[in-house]
Formats: sequence, structure tokens, C-alpha cells
Amino acid sequence: MGLPVISDYAQPTANELPEARARWQPEAGRLALLVHDMQHYFLRPFNAAGAPLAPAIANIAALIAHCRARQIPVFYTAQRGNQQRCDRGLQADLWGPGMSRVPEHEAIIEALAPQPDDHVLVKHRYSAFQRSNLETLMRVRGRDQLLVTGVYAHIGCTATIAEAFQLDIEPFIAVDAVADFSREDQMSALHWIARTCGVPMTTEQLLKAL
Repeated sequence: MGLPVISDYAQPTANELPEARARWQPEAGRLALLVHDMQHYFLRPFNAAGAPLAPAIANIAALIAHCRARQIPVFYTAQRGNQQRCDRGLQADLWGPGMSRVPEHEAIIEALAPQPDDHVLVKHRYSAFQRSNLETLMRVRGRDQLLVTGVYAHIGCTATIAEAFQLDIEPFIAVDAVADFSREDQMSALHWIARTCGVPMTTEQLLKAL
């Protein structure tokens, strides 16, 4: 129970991208960026100086800066510590009690810290849309595309992308701006997303497109 220790692995490259069924292209006037669960608690299992985490953080930072400069909304998810069983629900059966209500668990890492114009959503379940106003905040800003970054690729990132698709929001995932329990888990998530509900792209491709 709880998070595993994660060994280093290389981030995927452009020539490893799975082909997406969808032909959507990200557009600056339609897109919102999501930085998913980049809190100290969730990043503790990684080697902070190694791959996949260090390059993922660098790529997320580049996407954040690019989006802020183009008035593309930036959203964050952040869980709260000391959740009661009624708050965690079935997640407690799989992952235990979760984080404590202390900065060294709850805080989003400094390299990706939210700015005053960004939006921080309280995270309740795998999907960022569950029990949040993410969809409403996107709709009122005329946003019907969502770019997902962060951890963990095969859990919350994939659940968010699947729900975005079901809300008729075109989802994208930055393949080298996410991290996971293993390279196999990350690549499996990317292939499932490409086949069913979203478009995987590299950070370089996204920066050029936007």
C-alpha cells in the first residue's frame, strides 16, 4: 500500500509517439494547461536529479512559461493532507491514508509554483474534473482543449484525459512532461490515450504548435 520506489528511466522521444486516432491540433485560443499533482508528497519516490522527473519538471516549466506569455489559462491540482476516510473513499483501500497536512507534503514544488493569475484546484479523485469546477472554469474562458502534464501518467493524468474526452473537451498529453511508476506504465498510458481519447505530443511539438 502507498507509493512505490521509482527507478530512473528515460523519457519517451518523438519517434516513440503512438499514433493517435484523433487529428486534433492544439490552438492557443482554445487550450488550457493542467499541471497535475506536482506536490512534494507525490514526487518523493523519484530521484529528483534524474530522469524521468528532472526532465519532466523542466518541460512542464517551459510549457507553463509559454502558456502564461500567451494568456493560456494554467490550472493546477493539489490534494490536501489529513483526509478523512469519507473524503478519500475507495482510494484509501488502494493507497492508504495519503499525505499529511504539512508543507513538505502538500506544497507544489517551487520550480512549478503557481502565480496569482493561475488556478489551483483541490483534488479529490483520480480525475481533476471530479468534485471540482475545472470544466466550468474552462467553459467560461472559452476553452475546449486541455493539455495534461504531471504525475502519475497512468493514473490521474489518464483519468483526467478520459473524462475530458467524455465532456467533449479535446485532450492532449505532453509525453515528456509526465512521469510514472515505470517507463512501461508511462508508455502503456500513452498508447491507451492515443487509441481511445487523446493526442500525445512532445513538449517541443507543443511549443511549436502554440
